[in-house]
Amino acid sequence: MRSFFLLCCLALAALPVSVPAADPPLQVAALGNSGTATADPWRGLDPKKLKLRSESALVMDQTGRIVYAKQESEARPIASITKLMTAMVILDAGLPMQERITITKDDRDLIQLTASRLGYGATLTRGEMLQLALMASENRAACALARTFPGGKPAFVKAMNRKARALGMNDSHFTGPAGLDAGNVASARDVATMVRAAQGYPFIREATTTRSLSVRPYKKRGELRYANTNRLLKNSAWDIRLSKTGYLNEAGRCLAMQAEIAERSLVIVLLNSFGKLTPFGDSNRIRKWIEQ
Repeated sequence: MRSFFLLCCLALAALPVSVPAADPPLQVAALGNSGTATADPWRGLDPKKLKLRSESALVMDQTGRIVYAKQESEARPIASITKLMTAMVILDAGLPMQERITITKDDRDLIQLTASRLGYGATLTRGEMLQLALMASENRAACALARTFPGGKPAFVKAMNRKARALGMNDSHFTGPAGLDAGNVASARDVATMVRAAQGYPFIREATTTRSLSVRPYKKRGELRYANTNRLLKNSAWDIRLSKTGYLNEAGRCLAMQAEIAERSLVIVLLNSFGKLTPFGDSNRIRKWIEQ
């Protein structure tokens, strides 16, 4: 019996073995924030054809995939783009938006000496102050929001930096609520992170895309009408969902926004552009580059 078993084993060993064909090599797709593999829709874009004048630039899609980058990790002054962080800190605090706030001398700009249409004694609700800070980049409004924060401006600035760290903005530092100090710095990558976080606040989305707003800060005077600082909102070719501009001599012209281009949601960050229209020109170049 044992001999018969051995003979069977030898016979089976002599039979040809069918080996399954090897699987083709896996094509590793880029991973989005959710960890799901997705095809790269930007593979056909040639970055060499995109000539931008901004010193730092970043275009990122909704999954966090970088579409275009230029010196995106270099920390630079971001001027009034700072006000996106200011808005998030105010909204996170859950302060009453109907509470009335009055402009005082403490809200003056003693750094850049910029002017303001909100004189001493001008009174608006916290919500209106925040709208003006975001839409029209009203510096005194931003400073008044920080001054009336629990603990005052020092506590507010600490909250700004704490929020930045929580978001993973490791190349950022904030020194004030309005962005008037060149010490408010961030990389284009960090600004993109801030824009994506700000998208989660309906107030910020609405305020930054409102074209104009009228307010009455004085009892015996007429209304003041403010316009949005992003002129692209007037262009029907653009579908902008969130926006913030900024300017300082040290920062150049800056623009950060979330827009729909070619049916895709994109974050665009442009820092240190010299020339009043340069960020808008660069934005149009990015849109045409993607669409074509």
